[in-house]
Amino acid sequence: MIRMPRGQKDKNMNKESSSRRGFFKAVAVGGAAAAAAVATTFAGERKTATGAAVAGSSAPLGYRETEHIKHYYRTTQV
Repeated sequence: MIRMPRGQKDKNMNKESSSRRGFFKAVAVGGAAAAAAVATTFAGERKTATGAAVAGSSAPLGYRETEHIKHYYRTTQV
């Protein structure tokens, strides 16, 4: 094992720990920014599949049982 003078070892340790701190700080800030972007996307206007804004329409936007879905259900019955 190579021995370093005390002052030199402390300088290297501080450099390493500060770079780790910087890395984790950047990861935390990036994660917070990503969470904020997702939150603002969900808080914005609801949009249809074509991207047009929905202005209080009564049409359901979720699951719809269309004719081809009904046909699929009929073909899977045993």
